[in-house]
Formats: sequence, structure tokens, C-alpha cells
Amino acid sequence: MQVNINKNRIYSELRSYLGITIGLFLYVLAWVAFLIPNEIVGGGATGFATDIHFLTGKAIPINYAFFAVNAILLAIGFYILGNSFGIKTIYGMVFTFLMLTFLPEPTIITNSFQDSDKLICAIIGGIVSGFGIAIAFRNGGSAGGTDIVAMIVSKYKNISPGKVYLYSDLFIIGASFFINFDFRTIVYGYVTMAVFSYSVDLVLSGSRQSVQIFIISKKYDEIARRIINEVNRGVTALDAIGWYSQTSSKVLMVIVRKNDTKQVHQIINETDPEAFISEASVMGVYGKGFDVIKK
Repeated sequence: MQVNINKNRIYSELRSYLGITIGLFLYVLAWVAFLIPNEIVGGGATGFATDIHFLTGKAIPINYAFFAVNAILLAIGFYILGNSFGIKTIYGMVFTFLMLTFLPEPTIITNSFQDSDKLICAIIGGIVSGFGIAIAFRNGGSAGGTDIVAMIVSKYKNISPGKVYLYSDLFIIGASFFINFDFRTIVYGYVTMAVFSYSVDLVLSGSRQSVQIFIISKKYDEIARRIINEVNRGVTALDAIGWYSQTSSKVLMVIVRKNDTKQVHQIINETDPEAFISEASVMGVYGKGFDVIKK
């Protein structure tokens, strides 16, 4: 039994590090392929490092500026968020540093977009980097920088990571004005930041969204038992009266994660294809099995 537990733990950790690696590769690819070649500054430590790179006339490489900024922030994150976060973030920071150092500019991609508007590159860069960071986040990793700030805030407050990025990166992108004294540079940076934030929230919050389902069926007892046993979610039976028929009935109320709805639909369809279902997304669900209210 202990051997199986250890194997599962090892498998879980390996899968976690694989997710971090894939996510951060996408993140760096977005910068190398879309943002840096077009002198677009996004947020985070990478954006700050890009500011330093261009403001010093490219005298300071982005990878070294990135490493220096993260070394300071990492010490703070390691102290507040604990050893597990620190280890994975060290891995993420080192991996990102190595990718910024050795990942060549993908000429196939950059040549394909060299005649395109910078706005397109800003949007694509924001999408790819946002999805990459979100994948790393879901696996407990980070590229450092404002990622550390976002995770610290999210630990204590019910504020989405995307909003933390939005607030903390305004100064970094605003400083990009001094690269070529062109307000369009700031606009492109803010577009990237907005798309990036939305992409992060889409990935992180998508699977955490909850759905409230009302089920009206004569076979409510069988449906309720199957949902409890197979989906492992609680079911509440409400007394109701069908006003047209004037007959008493039960209405099942179920709250599940969005990714559980398919299984609930399957149970209902197999048990009573004629059941009536009302379904709606809910903004927040707090309690056992869902989110915890943070002080």
C-alpha cells in the first residue's frame, strides 16, 4: 500500500513538472517569437527585463536582467509561500532563464508575421504567454516576477491572478514609452497585458467554474443516488408542486464543477430521458468540496 502511495506521489510530481515545463516553454516562445522582435513590452519580470534591455541600448541581455530581478522576488516568495513553492519556482525561473538564453528566434513564425501589424503580434503574444503561464500555475509552478506577487495575493484574498497582473504591470509597461518615446508602444503593451490576463483567468477559472442544476424527474431518488455515488457531489431534494397538474413532486438541486456537468447529464439521460433540467452558471460557491472563503 505504501509503495502504491509513493508511486502515485512520484507520478503526480513528474506530471506536475512536465506541465510546468510545457507551460513555460509556451510563455518564452511567445516572447521570443512575437513580443521581443516587435519591441513590445508585456508585464512581469520578463517585461521589466525587456525594458532594461531596450532602455540600455540592448547592452544588458534580457536573460540576465530577468535572472537578477527574479533572484530578489524569489527570496520573498520562498519565505512567504513555503518550500514547495520555492522549489518549483526555482525550477521555473531557471528553465525560463535557459529558454531565454538558448531558444533561438523561430524565424518561421517571425517571418510569417513580419509584415503584420504589431497589434496582431501583441494579441497573439498575450494569448500564448497567458495560456503558458496558466498551465504552469495549475501545476504549482511559476516563471517568477509578478507571478510570485499574484500567488501571494491569491493565497490570502479572493482576487483572481489576472487582476493582480493587471494592477501590478501598469508601471512596467508604462516605462516602455521611454524606449522610443512612442505612445503606441504603451498601447501594444497594454493590449498584450489585457489579453494575457484574460487568458490566465480563462484557463485557471474555467475548470473551477460551478454550475447549478435543477432536475425535475419522477425517478429523482435514483438520479440523486447516482450523482452522490458516481460524481461525489451532494444533492438537495426540494418539495415542489406542479401547478398545472397540481401534483406534489421533488426537485433536485445539484451544484457541480463545470467539468462534472457532462457526467451529470449522462446520469440523467440514462435514468430518465424525459427529465426536465434547468442549468445556470454561478459566480461563486463556497463550502466543502468547493472554494474556501479567504479572510
